[in-house]
Amino acid sequence: MRIIDISQEVLSCKVFPGDDSPKAELVKSMEEGELYNLSMLSMCAHNGTHIDAPFHFINDGKTVDKMPLEAFVGDCYVACHEGDVTAENAREILKKAEEAEAKERILIAGKATVTLEAAEVFAEAGIKLLGNESQTVGPENAPMAVHKVLLGKEIVLLEGVVLSEVSEGKYFLSAAPLNFAGFDGAPCRAYLMEK
Repeated sequence: MRIIDISQEVLSCKVFPGDDSPKAELVKSMEEGELYNLSMLSMCAHNGTHIDAPFHFINDGKTVDKMPLEAFVGDCYVACHEGDVTAENAREILKKAEEAEAKERILIAGKATVTLEAAEVFAEAGIKLLGNESQTVGPENAPMAVHKVLLGKEIVLLEGVVLSEVSEGKYFLSAAPLNFAGFDGAPCRAYLMEK
């Protein structure tokens, strides 16, 4: 079995335009006579590889701690696509995922943007998770509509994954977020297992 890390390194990760980058501080240092090293981290919940919970765009939506872990862990299908994902592209991806018996979790590799029409197709299909390599699944200049359609159906969004070394096909995904009560999103260590 091969394990493929699809997470960004946190301190050097990509951030959504306008968000602060993660910052680390060594607050206790053995080199300075302390008995141990101790680091402190400050970051936005949506830096690097992270998930979006419904509360991110829906005020009464579920928060990270209320999302079922089953959404983040299980068989998934990685589809390769460049450019806008249209409704027809979404249907083709879902067909391939269904044939591979991995239709509940979809990851899109490549520089892809999920359009509103594609989001509606994925939402109708009842998937549990949709992910991509960008820091947002929808258009960067107007992400709200796509997020509302998907998060409104409680589809978890896994954003900022690294799929450049991953071929199209079926994998086992683990992308459980940190358990932050009341949060709209959370970082995660996402990885794929190839059987």
